[in-house]
Amino acid sequence: MLFDRMSAEMVKAMIEAMPAELTVIDANDEVVGWNKHETRVFRRPMTAMGMNFRQCHPEKSLAMVERLIGEMKAGTRERAAFWIDLEVVKGEPKHKMFIEFCALRGEKGKYLGCMEFTQDVQAIRGLQGQKRLMD
Repeated sequence: MLFDRMSAEMVKAMIEAMPAELTVIDANDEVVGWNKHETRVFRRPMTAMGMNFRQCHPEKSLAMVERLIGEMKAGTRERAAFWIDLEVVKGEPKHKMFIEFCALRGEKGKYLGCMEFTQDVQAIRGLQGQKRLMD
């Protein structure tokens, strides 16, 4: 693995610096961590830590998420991506949010859990031309 030389402190700092929100569940479907606690669009109360994802996921999408996790556990799916329009700031135009679920696997392919990756891509969608480093 290319990250073997990184300390736990460095890995935590890297995860916090990512321009996306991450939530991770383990192989037992329990929430085991998330980043950007204070600034998340999809806020997670501290009481969600250790909960089964079914207890803290919106009812309207729960069946789809359960199916997705089941497919990841079975090894028939590795990823699922979708996007939604979401009001990030009350009264302002909605932002396009890109959400991807990724299976987490050990070196021999064993299912370790799932990561939910959420990124506000509104600004990215509006990019035009070029901007070079240090411009």
